[in-house]
Amino acid sequence: MSNRNNQQNKQAARDRLRAERERQAKKDKARRQLVVAGSIVAVLAIAGGIGYAVTKAGDGGSGKGSFDWAAAKNAPVVKPANTAGENGNEIVVGDPKAKETLTVYEDPRCPVCAVFEQRSGTQLRQDVADGRYKVRYIMANFIDDSPARGTGSKNAVSALGAALNISPQAFVDYKEALYSPKNHPDERDDAFADDKKLIDIAQQVRELKGNKEFEKNVTEHTYAPWALKLGRLFGKNGINSTPALVHNGKQLKAGGTPNPPIAKEDFITAINKEFGSKDKG
Repeated sequence: MSNRNNQQNKQAARDRLRAERERQAKKDKARRQLVVAGSIVAVLAIAGGIGYAVTKAGDGGSGKGSFDWAAAKNAPVVKPANTAGENGNEIVVGDPKAKETLTVYEDPRCPVCAVFEQRSGTQLRQDVADGRYKVRYIMANFIDDSPARGTGSKNAVSALGAALNISPQAFVDYKEALYSPKNHPDERDDAFADDKKLIDIAQQVRELKGNKEFEKNVTEHTYAPWALKLGRLFGKNGINSTPALVHNGKQLKAGGTPNPPIAKEDFITAINKEFGSKDKG
């Protein structure tokens, strides 16, 4: 009887020890996951404060979309209408006679690009309408290869190509809609990988609403190879974050800071300094 009790006690002790080890292992795993998650959030927060900086400017990435982006890298390039240059990499909006050109680098998933559009986009478009300068847009997709991962940037650029194929105005209006507060997702949300999401947003654009040609080109990813070629222009000439505004090889900054002019007041000041005030012509 005594031996049986002793064996039972030893077995109970072993069971308690095993249970305690399992509980400790679960705690250690949870702590490691929290550390990793916290590190990712910290990186994203720092990057978002000054423009989403480059981590890896490749063409890879995986997202919830089913399209084969790896195959698209080697597929023939179909250039949207209203483009020029090699592989259609010249997207210029505005009066062709305007003497000056402002180059704007953006990524569809970039949170700071969305803020720039919301705060200064109207002023930029007014300047273009007034003929102060024309704008060359270079649409990047590097966020797909950042810690956020995905294919939403590439997919949105491809959809922007479908809009540009309709008209430059459709391109500008669609880009504004993508960056609007009600449509732009958190940069860690790969929402733009979903073709339906992109088409739903397009219903807010007059020229694209119910436009079957646009929708066909979005769902068939007609301009996917073009989007990838365009994205490779990012990272050249010292550009390593978005948004970036460049004139004559010089990046425009907000005051004495290293940051782009995001706020409307900063944008107007930077543009007036670069191109002269409207009063002076």
